[in-house]
Amino acid sequence: MSAEPVLVARGLSKSYGHVRAMQDADFELYEGEVLAVVGDNGAGKSTLIKALSGAVVPDAGEIRMNGETVSFRSPLEARARGIETVYQDLAVAPALDIASNLFLGREIRRSGIGGRLFRMLDAGAMRTEARRQLDALGVRIPDVRQPVETLSGGQRQSVAVARAAAFGTRLVIMDEPTAALGVRESGMVLDLIRRIRDRGLPVVLISHNMPQVFEIADRIHIHRLGRREAVVDPRESTMADVVAIMTGARSVEAGDAG
Repeated sequence: MSAEPVLVARGLSKSYGHVRAMQDADFELYEGEVLAVVGDNGAGKSTLIKALSGAVVPDAGEIRMNGETVSFRSPLEARARGIETVYQDLAVAPALDIASNLFLGREIRRSGIGGRLFRMLDAGAMRTEARRQLDALGVRIPDVRQPVETLSGGQRQSVAVARAAAFGTRLVIMDEPTAALGVRESGMVLDLIRRIRDRGLPVVLISHNMPQVFEIADRIHIHRLGRREAVVDPRESTMADVVAIMTGARSVEAGDAG
């Protein structure tokens, strides 16, 4: 990990009426790491991630990227800063082919008057780049012209992850990417996450699957009662330790808070 974090959040808070979803939450992400974010249901981890990805505007607190204070009013603003998010529902268009899904909302237009005036798309260029991105991540799908609705769950998730990796220049956030997948397809997605990390792109992984978290995470951010409770090293802690901190069964020493 680099000495300085890629993304830092300090004192993030968010309330919905009388409900405090997040209170004085802190966060750090370093280059080239997989940071798992875990917590019980209602712990506020989804609100934290939405604040980092622009889907929620916090009531208070500060977010900094590479030392620069940023403020996201929408996911589009976060994407413009190089933050890509893979949501649990994938947000793919099943009837479109793989190449079209990779460039959904960022289509390549033809050069010349056809692209400028008639907004004609360059399907060939998109297919070539889609093939390159999939090959770089080791995704084995023979034909990028294949409709996404014909793919398996793991392959659909791979398309969504490849899209994030293609356009994410700062970091990728993944929300429960293996929740609906079997063992083999979950392994495929975890391999993709490793390849993204090996390219130097940090990954934030939200997951309830503790064995997978301990298999792939470099650090584990534990969220409880709307704030960061601790950050632990999976090589130095056990699953029982993490669950105990999540549930409040174990108190956290000041040095463990991260």
